[in-house]
Amino acid sequence: MVSVLVRDAGALERIDCVADAWEGPPAGTLAWWRSVYSPNAAAGPTLAPVDVLLDVLEELEPRPEEAALRYLIALQLVRRKVLRIIERAAEPTAGHDDRETLTLACRKRRSEYCVAVVPAEEAAAAGVEQRLQALLWSGGEA
Repeated sequence: MVSVLVRDAGALERIDCVADAWEGPPAGTLAWWRSVYSPNAAAGPTLAPVDVLLDVLEELEPRPEEAALRYLIALQLVRRKVLRIIERAAEPTAGHDDRETLTLACRKRRSEYCVAVVPAEEAAAAGVEQRLQALLWSGGEA
């Protein structure tokens, strides 16, 4: 099968497609990858590849309205030990209004990311839970 991460009407959507029906990436594609589905091994959902999540993290940087989603993706990458927190700043940082920020290091890409900290209540109010789950998981209920 082929999984595609597409920007549609300002939102990110993950689409899974049978490999035989794949005709190439649709317009607005940020990333795509091939997977093999084995009914015997499919015990549950699978996580999106780390490189795809890093691509999304980078793609969302200039979009302050996506701060909550970007922050949650960054936390997932910290949890997976792809990113490492190197600094937490309470002072405003360029492009992040008056929010506290995290500076994160990525050894894999040899880069740093500055991510605005979004309180849990604000992230919940932004309704990003469903979008985050759709980005992170496939192959069953998350």
